[in-house]
Parts: sequence; C-alpha cells; structure tokens
Amino acid sequence: MSQEITADQIAAYAQETQAQPAASVLAGATQKNGINAASYNNAVADKLDPTFSVEVDTGAVSNQKRSGRCWLFAALNMLRHEFAATHKVKDFELSQNYNSFYDRLEKANWFYEQIIATADRPRTDRNVAALFADPDSDGGQWTYAIALTQKYGVVPKSVMPETASSEATTQYSSVLNTKLRKDAIALRQMIQDGAGETAVEAKKNDFMAEVYRITTYAFGTPPTEFTYQYRDDDKNFHTITATPLEFLNKEFKQHLNDYVCFASSPQADKQYNVRYTIDRQGNVVGAPGTEFLNVAPDRLKALCVQALQDNTPIWFGCDVTEEMDRTAGYLAADLYATDDLFNIHVNRDKAVRLDTKQGQVSHAMTLTGVDLVNGAPTKWKVENSWGDKNGHKGYFTMDDAWFNAYVYEAVIPTKYMTAEETTAWAKAPTVLPAWDALS
Repeated sequence: MSQEITADQIAAYAQETQAQPAASVLAGATQKNGINAASYNNAVADKLDPTFSVEVDTGAVSNQKRSGRCWLFAALNMLRHEFAATHKVKDFELSQNYNSFYDRLEKANWFYEQIIATADRPRTDRNVAALFADPDSDGGQWTYAIALTQKYGVVPKSVMPETASSEATTQYSSVLNTKLRKDAIALRQMIQDGAGETAVEAKKNDFMAEVYRITTYAFGTPPTEFTYQYRDDDKNFHTITATPLEFLNKEFKQHLNDYVCFASSPQADKQYNVRYTIDRQGNVVGAPGTEFLNVAPDRLKALCVQALQDNTPIWFGCDVTEEMDRTAGYLAADLYATDDLFNIHVNRDKAVRLDTKQGQVSHAMTLTGVDLVNGAPTKWKVENSWGDKNGHKGYFTMDDAWFNAYVYEAVIPTKYMTAEETTAWAKAPTVLPAWDALS
C-alpha cells in the first residue's frame, strides 16, 4: 500500500502539535537553543562529580585530534601508564603514529588479500561490497592493537611524533582509498582473465610499494632502532637503546595479548559464554581478526570493577554519540529528556538498538576509576583521547546507567576468567557476518 501525505493530514498534525502542553514555549526554546540544550537534565548532571572511591593513578590525557584512532590510543594508554609508574615518568606517552603507520600499511595488504580471495564473486556480493565500502580506515578494534604491538612493538612518542597527516587523516585516507579501490578492480580483472598466482602476487607487491611510499610521505619513516633519553620525576637521567620489539618486551610487564575482549550483547542471535569473530574483519594477515566472548551484562561490569580494584586500566568500546555532554565530560543515560520535550517514547532497548544499527561501537576509551556505594558501581572515571579541553582535564564521568545502555565491550586480563569462560574461549569462534552490529 502506498499513500501520499494529504493537506488534511498536515492540518491535523499541526492541530495535534498545537494542543501539546506549552507547545509554543517548548518550540521556541528548541529553535533558539537546539534539542540538547532545551532538554538538558541538570538533575542528572549534578550527580556526576568527578570523585571516585577506586582510581588508577594516571597522568595527562592524550589527543587523537581529527583522526579515528581512539581504539589505538586507548590500547596504548593501558601500556603507557605502566611505564609512567615503573620508570617515574608521570606523563609518558607512546607513539600512536608509529603503530598507525603499520596499521594502515597492514590494512592495505589485508584488503588486497581479501579482494584476491573474493575475486570470483560479483561486486554486488554483500561481502565484496563491504570491502569496497571501507578499504582502509583509521578505525579499529582491540585485536588490531594486539596484532600491531606483537609484530612491531612500540616506541616513545618523541621517537616518532605526530605529523599533520597522522593527526588529521581525512586527506591521507581519501588518497589511499581511491588508490586501493582502483587497484582492487585491477586485481579482480587479472584473476578473472586467468592470470596466475605469481603474476597477481607481483602486481599486489607493486601496489604495496606505492602504499608504503604514500604512508611514509604522510606519517614519516618508522624507526627500526632508537635511543630514548629522559629525566624521571626525580630528575635522574636515563638512556634506553632498543628496537621497538625489544622496548616492548623489556620495559613492559603487561602485554596486550594477556587480555580477552568481553562483550555483552543481549541480541537473540548471540548467546552468552560463546566466543565470536567477525567475518573478514582484521588488519594484519595471519593474526586473529575481531574476537570477543559474549557475557551477561552484570558479569561484564563485575570484571571491570575487579580489574580496577587491582589498579588495572581497561580498554572499552561504547557508543559515545549517545547522551554525551562533550564540554562537561558527562556520559549519562538520561542526560537529555527528549522524550519529555517532544512527548514521545523512544525504545532504548539495547538489543533493539543493536539489531536496527542505531547501537554501534563508535568509540573506544579507557576506564580508570569507579565509585562504589555498598559494593555497587554508581559512576565510572573515563580517560578519553580528546585532549584536556573537554571534561575534567580530559577525563569524563559516566553514570552506571550509561554503562548498562551504551558500553558494549571491555578487555579484561585472562587471570580473571572463570573456568567456564576459559573453556568457552578455547573453542573455535562462531563467525558473524561482516555487517554485524558489533563490527
């Protein structure tokens, strides 16, 4: 059935709107100030003072600027806080640019390999279309950080500082992705024309040399060995000479592969205590792609509390676009009373939002504290990577209701896993499609 909007219907809509209580006042406030300001819930905001009964000792926040590298910043934040504490360098920071370089290089290789593997499928195939839609972005997942650090190590930020292109990746991504799509068409055509594996691999290698050149011009050349000199907080002078992998293995006790990504999705197509992976999602060929163990909401929260009580910061993925006051640094489930403003009821069920793609993992940050009242969390301290001009010197306060609604995953040390969880994680993962809500 197809029916157009009639003039009578529009008149009825207008009459119904005018009949709403204080319609003209609410309309004026919304038009003057915007929806969020007109519906701002001060009663909720007033409860978000930045004090916490459990806190990990951290320093100044980092700043990803105009890039989508939150997942990498959050992962490296977990490592840098250990170095800062053990070496007495309060605001030590690792080079995000160093790992970003290899992330983009590896993603290009991964993309070419996926294109070759699917060359027999039409471009309208949903998996092939998904590859062309996003060949090589700066977004990522927890497992991407594991793959990068295990293969390439880490370096201090001063060894490979940011560049204009690493801090604002739009131009680089535009050039690279235009090239990758063109190359993908050429590789698919070669295979469809009967070219042998050797010829296809040689052509891919030529393309990769060009990707390396583009990335080097944009981000700089990563060091294979470096000397890092610093004065600690007691003014003592130190020198470290190492390769990036030596630096990681010698100077850091914790390693990112000692963690498991726990998710909590109540969707009907996912079960609890089951290991999942996302089809054709990854960055380093040969390394695991996106993987997570789905658990009940209370279990995810309990694991986060346990790790924080042991002075362990936690990488987590969430939908930061929902119910956020960026300037104040507030994340609260009822921060904006839009239902009351418009006299509507929006279904905010977590499973429904994920099923309909309203819910998405849009951002990664680091949990560094929690406020416990009678043993139960009421609010959480969040280290963001948006610089110190937002929130409380860059730190955000998240209420527990926001955690329930918009936190989808968190990485937890394997030592906290139960026997049942360990057994579930040891099983082969169930494969979800590339377009799954948690991708």
